[in-house]
Amino acid sequence: MASTTPRPRRRPLSNLPVRTRVLTSMVLVSLLVLVLAGGAAYLLQRIDTHRSIDDSLERSAVEFIRIAETSTDPQTGESWRSADRLIYSAMMQTMLAENESMVALREGEVTWTPNERQPVRLDEDPEFLQWVQDQAPITERSIRTVQTEESSYRAVILPVLFPEDRAETLFVLAADTDAEMVTLNRTFATYSGVGVGALAVAALLGWLTVGRMLYPVRRLRETAQSITETDISGRIEVTSHDDLGELTVTVNAMLDRLESAVVSQRRLLDDVGHELRTPLTIVRGHLELVDPEDRDDVLAVRELSLDELDRMGRLVEDMLTLAKSEQRDFLSPAPTDVAALTRQVAEHAAQLGNRQWRTESAAEATVPLDAQRITQAWLQLAHNAVRFSQEGSEIALGSAINRRPDGGSRLDLWVQDAGAGIAEADRERIFERFARGAEAPRAEGSGLGLTIVANIVAGHGGEIRVDSVPGAGSRFTMQIPYRVGSREPTSQPTHPPSRDPSAPSAERP
Repeated sequence: MASTTPRPRRRPLSNLPVRTRVLTSMVLVSLLVLVLAGGAAYLLQRIDTHRSIDDSLERSAVEFIRIAETSTDPQTGESWRSADRLIYSAMMQTMLAENESMVALREGEVTWTPNERQPVRLDEDPEFLQWVQDQAPITERSIRTVQTEESSYRAVILPVLFPEDRAETLFVLAADTDAEMVTLNRTFATYSGVGVGALAVAALLGWLTVGRMLYPVRRLRETAQSITETDISGRIEVTSHDDLGELTVTVNAMLDRLESAVVSQRRLLDDVGHELRTPLTIVRGHLELVDPEDRDDVLAVRELSLDELDRMGRLVEDMLTLAKSEQRDFLSPAPTDVAALTRQVAEHAAQLGNRQWRTESAAEATVPLDAQRITQAWLQLAHNAVRFSQEGSEIALGSAINRRPDGGSRLDLWVQDAGAGIAEADRERIFERFARGAEAPRAEGSGLGLTIVANIVAGHGGEIRVDSVPGAGSRFTMQIPYRVGSREPTSQPTHPPSRDPSAPSAERP
């Protein structure tokens, strides 16, 4: 069985690097333009050269006929009687171009030729002379093309015969077209050389230019290769404002979202591993030590286990909410009546604890908000106020519209209590994950409530402000910027504002 050598597969053009494909296309297009432009110019110039040759031969032939018909023999003063005399006189009066020549033949013999200084010698080309003889008899004057081994000619033959002549004489005017084309061919050979050189320079510049243009794509590949499970911080430098620059910005934004999602997942896993370990350990420890014969011990362990499981459930729910709050589609803003929202939150907050609840003001405005999430954040602040205040103390909440320095407006939503307050060292830390202030009850809450509130406010483009005096109370204000619509919002107090001298001196809206 004969063995066959497999043929190497050709590499498809689509598998070549983009830089090579772009440069190849550019060079091919440039080469096509050079060939078409040069070829068209060469053909037009060649046609024009042939036309110029024919015009010169036609003028010389007409001038010969004019001499024969209207002039006289300078020796006798009479009309021409001999072809030799006429042709001799005509040759003396004819100005030939550099690549033109003439010859006279009679019975196959050359009778007259131009002077020796004329470079084109028709009398030295036997093939041309034979062609002239083969044309007899001449019935019409026309310019014809003759190809010999020596050269290519455009020629016109004029028969001359007088009564005194024994045989017809053929007067031939011709131009060496190959010699005429030498200059044209040299010019276009120079054009071809310059074109090839220009194409090479264009290819080099194109290689550098395309490489620079594709730099963001190359950086994109390098950045993608550098991204690992542990490091996704790589970004591409934006070096232009064109389509590739926009692609770079888009990819960087995608990497930002990817990093945010990965970081959120890592945090969730870390939080689950860290925060759920303690209740699981507590439940396991009590279950291992429980006396199954002691009913009271079993009931106590059962109660403790249920409490820990409830705390785990709340913790898992808060962690999931926190993870969702870091996603782009977490919020769904819609035009919201702030006054109605304020009254609704006040009604729900009043159920959180036995406190003196008071609504300071309700902004009469329609603002784009995610009402459900804002309600969640607002009630979380109210719940914290209940946790850190004494039963029967006053808790105030409200909403108002304030102007911003840039000409826009800002919606303020706040909760103020007269509780324990927050130490200055804890005011920034309380918004961190699982962070608690010094006065926070250790067994209550997951430590994620204020983090969720901060994320909800940040998702609306705002920030949360804390004003507090330890031992006198705290005021949490959610500040959400927005642009005023067609209706100018106002803030109307629902109750006359009153203030306890012991309350913190926070700026009221």
